[in-house]
Amino acid sequence: MQLNIPYHLENFIGGNFIGPLSGNFIDNINPATGAVYGQIPDSNAKDIDLTVKAAKKAFPAWSVLPVEKKFIILNKIAELIEENSDELALAETNDNGKPLWLSKQVDIPRASSNFRFFATGIMHVANESHNMEDRAVNYTLRQPLGIVGCISPWNLPLYLFTWKIAPALAAGNCVIAKPSEVTPVTAFLLGKICKEAGLPDGVLNIVHGIGQHCGEAIVKHPDIKAISFTGSTKAGERIASIAAPMFKKLSLELGGKNPNIIFNDCNWERMLPETIRSSFGNQGQICLCGSRLLIERPAYEAFKKHFIPIVQKLKNGDPLLETSKQGAIVSQVHFEKVMNCIALAKEEGGKILCGGNAVKLEGRCADGYFIEPTIIEGLDQNCRTNQEEIFGPVITIQPFDTEEEALQLANNSTYGLAATIWTQDISRANRMASKVETGIVWVNCWLVRDLRTPFGGMKNSGVGREGGWEALRFFTEAKNVCIQF
Repeated sequence: MQLNIPYHLENFIGGNFIGPLSGNFIDNINPATGAVYGQIPDSNAKDIDLTVKAAKKAFPAWSVLPVEKKFIILNKIAELIEENSDELALAETNDNGKPLWLSKQVDIPRASSNFRFFATGIMHVANESHNMEDRAVNYTLRQPLGIVGCISPWNLPLYLFTWKIAPALAAGNCVIAKPSEVTPVTAFLLGKICKEAGLPDGVLNIVHGIGQHCGEAIVKHPDIKAISFTGSTKAGERIASIAAPMFKKLSLELGGKNPNIIFNDCNWERMLPETIRSSFGNQGQICLCGSRLLIERPAYEAFKKHFIPIVQKLKNGDPLLETSKQGAIVSQVHFEKVMNCIALAKEEGGKILCGGNAVKLEGRCADGYFIEPTIIEGLDQNCRTNQEEIFGPVITIQPFDTEEEALQLANNSTYGLAATIWTQDISRANRMASKVETGIVWVNCWLVRDLRTPFGGMKNSGVGREGGWEALRFFTEAKNVCIQF
């Protein structure tokens, strides 16, 4: 199939590609070049009303379609993502600024895996029954909610878009999905893929626009029964304030200020490259990135000696080149935010050990948004730089003396998404893992993902869990049926 990308993207509603009812569009900018290379719909409540009508029409048939037939369609979507992986990866890189090799290795394969995982999973759902001896038997039905809203972020556009959509569709819901207005293209292309795969019209609808106009209209619509959102904690607060009084189901995967706890006895040959990846992968624009490195004091100076030279070799470059280790920051707005965070760290007394500067490239990317990977030390644990999410290629390093101090530093955050622990002492690893206040803990690794496991955070990092049975439970309503003997 041909995945042509028009200059003006369109919404995918009821199986048709149509422009916004207002006729208004938003510029789409390539962050590596700073140039406008397309426009996207500036959708509003009227577009959402139209989308809900299409979803309502499709829901009765889709909700009762046998799971074997759902599997065939969802698995076909996975196959088509794989078949068009090169085109999708290029679109992702042009939209997001990440290196093309990263889009090819991570983003697009994971999008395909998401559909295949839930296409298969829905065929193996088993519901509970409870026998009350000679009195009665209870059994549980899990039924689709109806129409659900899925709102995804810009950092892993198709990866996280499909992470929400696939389980919602597998569970029998119709979906109104909104990608980030900063990275809309692969979501648009997913509409074409779903059409080709035979997904019935109106089952998946994709609308584009900004949060205030389009996203809020999805959250506010009374016929949309649940909201699954990944993004900033501030946006999550706004969504919760609207959806909670309407008693909608909510799944919120929000920010993080994740600690990497590094003990002296760790395997340094494994720890160093994985810590580089966990700190600066995707330019640090992953909610799971380790942005606070906590290092046992006897290893602190040796860590700096080995770690800093490796980071200095992570050169920014044109994302289309295989040699580029760091791509562009996703937008000018976010570029300015990250640069302001670096300036704040200096004001707070931080010492820049590496990086700290904007990067000016030559040629095609002369006007792109690039920032050097940055390491900062000497900051108090309670300062803004160590407390607020930066979401860029900026990390802080801090020494600790005891397990208790490491835990205190790690847990001294309003966030609680992920943590990484590096040690060869399995007893210590288990002690630390049980006490770290995060929803995800990796020991001697980072971002090793089994899609069957629950995914989500504590505290200001979110509400609810995604992944595996957790996702299928979220997108269904449990109903108990009691039959008396």
